[in-house]
Amino acid sequence: MKKLTREFYKRGTLLVAKELLGKYLVVNNENSILKGKIVEVEAYMGTVDKAAHSYSGKITERTKVMYKEGGYAYVYLIYGMYYCMNVVTSEENLPEAILIRAIEPINELDTMCRNRYGKSFKELNSYEKKNITNGPGKLCKAMNITKELNGEDLCGDKFYILQNVKEEKIEIVSSKRIGIDYAEEAKDFLWRFYIKDNKFVSKLD
Repeated sequence: MKKLTREFYKRGTLLVAKELLGKYLVVNNENSILKGKIVEVEAYMGTVDKAAHSYSGKITERTKVMYKEGGYAYVYLIYGMYYCMNVVTSEENLPEAILIRAIEPINELDTMCRNRYGKSFKELNSYEKKNITNGPGKLCKAMNITKELNGEDLCGDKFYILQNVKEEKIEIVSSKRIGIDYAEEAKDFLWRFYIKDNKFVSKLD
């Protein structure tokens, strides 16, 4: 599998968001390499998007990574307890990013389950099995993505995204983003994309 290049990330954010679907998110930890197929994303379009952290155009300690050129990780904490992982896109000083909302586990399932629930896959009930990685905070916990990976170069060897070796035909669904009712007209933009019929998608329309 080939790692995505810097040029992949530096293109238009909405295009990159759709093309991330089906790619493999990889976290190379000391004891394991965790891999998950990206099945759901949301695009955040910087200073023109009232739902984006960078909407005001002000550079803060939290948002400064968004002003880099595409291909860096933007990881932040919500509700004081859950991490969310974003892919910085576009050119330098255009603070746009893509939230990874859900993945389908590909390997190291027991490791992901222990990270998420503190027990192995076979010990999970049916509800837990369905909810391993079907949400941004859930996937970060399962894959051990924390603030330490904020600003990580996705073209490096620790945290990156791979092409899928198989040419998969996927049907992409576009819908409104989730949990941004405060964002006025931006709450209605169809900038959430997911693979149709994938059981790890966080929420169906």
